[in-house]
Amino acid sequence: MNIRRELIAAGVALCALLAGCEGRPTLFPNSDPALQKTSTQFASDAAKRFPYPVQADHAGATQGRAAVDLMLDQIEILNYSNEDWKDIDIWVNQSFVCHVPMISKAKQKVETIAFAMLYDGKGNYFSTNGGKNPVNRVEVYRNGKVYDIPVKLAD
Repeated sequence: MNIRRELIAAGVALCALLAGCEGRPTLFPNSDPALQKTSTQFASDAAKRFPYPVQADHAGATQGRAAVDLMLDQIEILNYSNEDWKDIDIWVNQSFVCHVPMISKAKQKVETIAFAMLYDGKGNYFSTNGGKNPVNRVEVYRNGKVYDIPVKLAD
């Protein structure tokens, strides 16, 4: 009888936890307070940034890296340069975008972008679709230019 009561209590606790996450793109909040938004807010913000800035200067690779973690459905971005990247858009496969207020310079902090924070112009969030839609390209749009961020799979 006690086991049944414990299972019910665990189920209720899980439901309460999930209900508290309603509207958030991930189970746990992003470590960056500026990225603690609802899915609706991310989708709305992404819609304002479309279309992809094809006409912008493409400045080549930037000093940074994007580690794609397929198990956690996220991309960890690290800025190696000597300047903060401020007011930037992170583009994946030139089709999904997430605005990031700042990524600190000189490897000070890894910025984590969950796939469910990246939206296209139609309100769909990014998914690899079981490997059918891999992360081929990660770019940062800043100061009117598009920079490639070298991509690797996370360890």
